[in-house]
Amino acid sequence: MLLHLVIGTPVTVACQYSWGQSKMLAGVSLAEITSRWWSSVICTIFGVRRRIKGDFVPGAQLVAANHISFLDISVFHSFATMGFVAKAEINGWPLLGGLARAGHTVFHKRGSHDSASGVAAAMVERLNEQRRVAIFPEGGILPGDGVKRFHARLFAAAIDAGKPVQPVMIRYLKDGARYDDITFLPGEHFAANVFRLLMQKTCIAEVQVLPLIDSTGKQRRQLAGEAERQVRKAYESEISDA
Repeated sequence: MLLHLVIGTPVTVACQYSWGQSKMLAGVSLAEITSRWWSSVICTIFGVRRRIKGDFVPGAQLVAANHISFLDISVFHSFATMGFVAKAEINGWPLLGGLARAGHTVFHKRGSHDSASGVAAAMVERLNEQRRVAIFPEGGILPGDGVKRFHARLFAAAIDAGKPVQPVMIRYLKDGARYDDITFLPGEHFAANVFRLLMQKTCIAEVQVLPLIDSTGKQRRQLAGEAERQVRKAYESEISDA
């Protein structure tokens, strides 16, 4: 973990800027290759095997996913690059803050009207640049199991930009059942969660890319409701051994 953070992170960050985005290998930019590599290694370090059902389509889309663990972002990035909307505190984290900035994270200061307006504008701008923007519309990692209510506010960006919403479900599995303890246990802080997960046995992160939702002529609450229903149905579906 320390070697990856100290060596892998600076290399990955350096490749996220214009020169790394312009260097192409087999039609994929060096920026995307290193970002996906960095995230894949993080998953391996934490004993998380990954599998995906469906594919992310190219082009602009507002990715809306449920949120279970801090590892969710690395799991998603290992399959496709996307700029997340994240809490402003991450911007100040050593090493990871720099990686988040280089990965075009949109930082949001909760409770700030000015921050919310700036986040909305940045999301629309990036969608209009044909990039993916990802949100966790539950509002964070919340106590309890299952998919929580999707808040509608950030879905307005898809409407304003005229881009589709891409619902995505994530769940963690162990021994043929949902592994809910990967999230924060009651009273557990971030460092304790990290060390506990570093010692966990191998688990599986299952990602399901669900049908796109056209935002044309829809209200943000309607989009949030449709995305939530798709994600909840996939989350509660029968677990396959495949």
